[in-house]
Amino acid sequence: MSKKERFVEIKVFGQTYTVKTDAEENHIQEVARYVNEKVDEVLKKTKSVSTLNVAILTALNIADDLLREKAKRLALLKEVEVKSKDLVEKIEMRIGGKEAGKAPVAG
Repeated sequence: MSKKERFVEIKVFGQTYTVKTDAEENHIQEVARYVNEKVDEVLKKTKSVSTLNVAILTALNIADDLLREKAKRLALLKEVEVKSKDLVEKIEMRIGGKEAGKAPVAG
């Protein structure tokens, strides 16, 4: 185990797990809270009592969240890229216009 790795105890869906991680304990606890919130959402929406079914539905919901966030991130990156290119073009036009207006330097 490297220096940064540690064992963190978390509780998910009523079960205690010890996780080996290099992340901060607060982050791992936040992850466990998120998973538990998703489990609670599934339990409220389904009549399934099967732990496996609840776990699979929870995993699907979390995967859906992840894919939606990835799509948002890609859309934002594309928007930033388009706006950046637009700004660069405007700056280059300004600089080019000023340089074209300069008097030639006599040598």
